[in-house]
Amino acid sequence: EESDEEDPEESMQGGRTSARHIKWPVQEVLSRTQVVKQIVDDLLQLMQESLSESFMPVLQPGIGVGSTFEGWSPYEPDDVIYHVLVPLKPPTGHTFHLQWGTRGSMPAKHSYILVEVECTCEIQNMPCSVHHSRKHPKRMKQAPSLLDTLCTNSYLDVEKIAEWFQCLAKEAWVALPQAHYYEMKVLPYSQRSCPMKLKSAYKKSTLFIEILFGVQQGVSDIFLSSQSTGGTNTPSTLWIKNYLVAEGKFFSHVARQVPHGSFHLKCLHLCTSILDNTNFTPYMFKTVVMHLLNTKPMSGWCRRECVMRLVDILKYLHCCLEQKKLNFFFGNGKMPQEIILPPDFHTSEPHNLLHHLVQSPAAHAEALRQFEKI
Repeated sequence: EESDEEDPEESMQGGRTSARHIKWPVQEVLSRTQVVKQIVDDLLQLMQESLSESFMPVLQPGIGVGSTFEGWSPYEPDDVIYHVLVPLKPPTGHTFHLQWGTRGSMPAKHSYILVEVECTCEIQNMPCSVHHSRKHPKRMKQAPSLLDTLCTNSYLDVEKIAEWFQCLAKEAWVALPQAHYYEMKVLPYSQRSCPMKLKSAYKKSTLFIEILFGVQQGVSDIFLSSQSTGGTNTPSTLWIKNYLVAEGKFFSHVARQVPHGSFHLKCLHLCTSILDNTNFTPYMFKTVVMHLLNTKPMSGWCRRECVMRLVDILKYLHCCLEQKKLNFFFGNGKMPQEIILPPDFHTSEPHNLLHHLVQSPAAHAEALRQFEKI
C-alpha cells in the first residue's frame, strides 16, 4: 500500500516526482463550490415559496454540474464559472412531453418540449385549466398561464424561461441573508440561462455562477437543458440533451474506487491546462479520461503511475483522432449501476465529439498537427 512518506529512492522515479509537481489550484475552487451551492439552494427556496400557488414551472433543488463540482478545473480559481442545473417540473394540471425529431430534420441530441394541460376538476380547491371551473372564475382569470407566458406555440421556450427566472432571482435576492455579503448582478450575455456575478462586499473576490434549466428525460440522469448549441440561430424552443448530471455521478463513483488521492483528476487538470492555441476542448480530454477510468483497473490511478496514465490519455486520444470518433456513454456496457440511462440509450445514434473531422480532411490534418504539439 502506498505511503504518503517520501522515499529517497522512490523520489528519483519520474512518475512519482512528476505527480508531486503538478500544479493543483483546485482546492480553492472546491471550497467555493460549497458556498455557491448554499447560495443557490437558499435562492431557489425563496423562489419556490413565491411560486407555490402559481401555475408556473416547479423549481427543483439545483444540481452542481461541470468540472468544478466534479473535483477538477482547467481554469484558475478567479476565472471559474460555477454551473448549477435547476430541473423544472410541470405545475399541477400540466405535463411535459419530449418530442424527438418531429419538427423537421432535428438531431437526436435535441428535443422540443410540448406543454399540455390536464383536467384537475377532481382535485379539491384546484381550478381546472381545461374546464375553467365555475368555483374559481376570478382565480382562473388572474393566474398567469404557463402556456401564455413561457411557451411559444405550446412548446416550452428557453429564452422566456430564462427571462422569467432572472426577474424572480433579482426580486428574491434582496431577501437573502447573503445579500448583506455579496452584491449580485444578473449579467446580460445569455438568453438561455441566468448568469450571475456575486461581488464580495468585504473581500476582493468575485463569484461567477451560471444557472441552467433542465427537464429530466424520464427517471434517468439525462436532461434536456437550456445549454446553447454554440450556434447563432438556435430556436428558442430547442432543448439540448445534457449528460452533466450522469457525468457527475460517474466521477463520484470513481472517487470511491480509486486509491487515496486525486491523481486521475490531476492528470485531467494537467492535460486540459495546456490547450491554448489549439482546437481541443477540456470536454474532449474529460471524455477520454472517463473512458480510461471505466476500462483500466482503478488501482492504476495512483501517484507512482501518474506518467503512465498521461501516456495512456494521449495514446487513446490519438487513436480517436485517427478514427475520427469519440464518445463515452453510448455503447458503453460497463456503466456503474447508480447511473440511470434511458432504456433506448445504447441503441441511439451516438453523439460523436469529432464529427467535424469526418466532414473536413483539412480539419482532421490540423487536429493531428495540434496533437503532436500537445
